Amino acid sequence: MPDRLYNVLFLCTGNSARSILAESILRKEGTGRFNAFSAGSHPKGEVNPFAIKVLASLNLPTENLRSKSWEEFSAPGAPVMDFVFTVCDNAAGEACPVWPGQPMTAHWGIEDPAAVEGTDLQKEAAFVLAARYIKNRISAFSNLPLKSLDKLSLTTKLREIGQQDGATKPRPEVA
Repeated sequence: MPDRLYNVLFLCTGNSARSILAESILRKEGTGRFNAFSAGSHPKGEVNPFAIKVLASLNLPTENLRSKSWEEFSAPGAPVMDFVFTVCDNAAGEACPVWPGQPMTAHWGIEDPAAVEGTDLQKEAAFVLAARYIKNRISAFSNLPLKSLDKLSLTTKLREIGQQDGATKPRPEVA
């Protein structure tokens, strides 16, 4: 059991697909080590039904998932984040709020499965692929020896994770 739980926030513009997938995956993969949260700069107000369907099919938690603004996490009394990861290029390019506690940040861009047009089967396949890419990143992250890495080494590792298979074009780091 770790000495403490690390708070992790996944950001996307709409907080309806990728960041929701990441929140759910880390909730399960990081049980006992991490608290997972997600938010958006311009939340859609609802979670994409394909996200819920894919998460449920993977036996991942879907309860209490909701599309919400990142302002909830920059307000007084909000949990202090240890890590903030952007999972869409638009959110990475936006001016983020000032996060209390100066969390470590990285861009883990994944193509937007909600942007896929076609049949329901094609849309669902896009969500399955996005979930797989996110799960791979979260597995790499949750297996890092966080307590033994200095800040520079950890920053490098977090950025390398963001360049794994499925990464969108690199963006400058922001936070």
